[in-house]
Amino acid sequence: MIREKLLIAAIICICLGACKSEKLAIAGSGWDDIAIIDKKTGIIEWRHALDAGDECNAIEVTPDGNVLFAYSKGAKLINRNHETVWDFKAAAGEEIHSASRLKDGSYMIGVCGEPARIVELDPAGKQIKEIKFRTLIFDVHNQFRQISRKNDGTYLIPLLEKQKILMLTSEGRNKGTAYVGSSAFSVKPLDDNYLLVSCGSASQFIKIDPANQQKQNVIVTNEIHGGVLRYVAEIFLYDNGNKLIANSNMFSNDKSQPLLIEINPDNQVVWSLPYNKEIKNITTVYSFHE
Repeated sequence: MIREKLLIAAIICICLGACKSEKLAIAGSGWDDIAIIDKKTGIIEWRHALDAGDECNAIEVTPDGNVLFAYSKGAKLINRNHETVWDFKAAAGEEIHSASRLKDGSYMIGVCGEPARIVELDPAGKQIKEIKFRTLIFDVHNQFRQISRKNDGTYLIPLLEKQKILMLTSEGRNKGTAYVGSSAFSVKPLDDNYLLVSCGSASQFIKIDPANQQKQNVIVTNEIHGGVLRYVAEIFLYDNGNKLIANSNMFSNDKSQPLLIEINPDNQVVWSLPYNKEIKNITTVYSFHE
């Protein structure tokens, strides 16, 4: 009877996917590796060395387990055996700090340059679309980091030096800007039409209604209950409303603060990844289960 119950429990566990554990793909500007850690233990389970001079500010894991990442000189999809599936290279004078997988299985690459570009690739890495636009920021490195695309096709570009979000239609026409008031590292659309903006060295993140330029829920260091924010880079959004913050220490002499901070909708810390000498800092994070 006990054996039968254990067998049934195992079958239910497999069917529901409950046996899978949460993993985090991580990388950071100034760190020469990208990695996957087990969230529960914080142990690095997989890592991939970057080439000298590479800078990774975007990482994701695809449903089939491949790893997508930007490396400043390009964006690449590799498998867990470190074999390249495709490699999209930046042209001379360009930098790439944004790479993401879209809902239809294609990929979106943000290319800093003059002009800047948004490039979409099919699942095999072949270019299928290109949008060119001007940022009016002539230091390519200070143009933008993580861009995103709304369900209606609107592109959202967080302009670092201009401290605002540039919005483009799916055809590349200018839809206006939303003023942030501080450097913007990452922007993600929310279900209520607000935008969630990571404000980098301002040590905060905010919600902006681009329709009327209203700001809401400004979160600063002393409003996080149980942690201190440093450079607020990417924020991963959980379905339950929690936020997983890449809390980079790259501009701070204080390395004692957590590298990742997860907060609930009441801004209370429910989990954090303490400083780990194997991990220099984290600017991009992606949660998945396997």
